Amino acid sequence: MRPSTTELDAMVEEAIVDAYDEYDQLTAFHAVIEDHLALPFDTTVLGVAATVTAIELRPGHGLVALCRRGRYRQAIGVLDLPRPEPAPEGWAWVEAYRHWAS
Repeated sequence: MRPSTTELDAMVEEAIVDAYDEYDQLTAFHAVIEDHLALPFDTTVLGVAATVTAIELRPGHGLVALCRRGRYRQAIGVLDLPRPEPAPEGWAWVEAYRHWAS
């Protein structure tokens, strides 16, 4: 079940409570997602099954999901990552990040 706008607003406020600028807020979201999102998880990227193994903060790119399929690796912006079904534990924090970024 997806969080409501009110729930997302509350999660955003919780994540960025001590952050002063946009970079601090992005760093705060990285920490919250890293703490709560169950990794690894499987999803589909461009019609191909892939496993998300980590979430990283990359300067100039924001939060990226490190995806792998066999010997191939690809970093994909978390904002571009499709919602997996079923969503892994902690996915609501990704939704809160998307809400904040929009």
